[in-house]
Amino acid sequence: MRDHYVLEFSGIKQGAIYKESTLHAALVEHMKNFMLELGKGFAFVGSQYRIPLNTEKPCRVDLVFYNYFLHCFVLIDLKRNKVEHYDVGQMNMYLNYFAAEEGTKTENAPIGIILGADKDDLVVEYAIRGITNRIFVSRYQLYLPDKEQLRRELAYAIETEEGRHGKRQIADARKGAGK
Repeated sequence: MRDHYVLEFSGIKQGAIYKESTLHAALVEHMKNFMLELGKGFAFVGSQYRIPLNTEKPCRVDLVFYNYFLHCFVLIDLKRNKVEHYDVGQMNMYLNYFAAEEGTKTENAPIGIILGADKDDLVVEYAIRGITNRIFVSRYQLYLPDKEQLRRELAYAIETEEGRHGKRQIADARKGAGK
């Protein structure tokens, strides 16, 4: 699963203030384009898929797909803002339900994707740690970034990698790429 999705096809105007339900409706309306953005093997199963649990508020998964190559359900939960730690717990519950009630013994365990406008990698790391379900937290953008935003993203990515692996290892990798 990718870390970043571009949803230009959604039709939501750049800079517009929109609700999560608006994003959901746009993705459903442009389902073919969204499935192409997701990758190969996806079949659409349902939208606002109801999970019949005895809770005060009805539980609904925003989008449910089946992937024929992975042989499993793929659940997508849309977040208009930054993904929070409790979103991971919610997705974990959805995945547990699907594994127990919707899948078959021959299928692989379901995969969950929380698709948010932003995420804090450290919060996500701690929220997911210890969970055995396959949960991925990805960011989306409604439009491709301009040159300045690309420069900032690249600088951030380099800084993050240097922090993880050390400046020496990154410099050595850059020298090796130039050979």
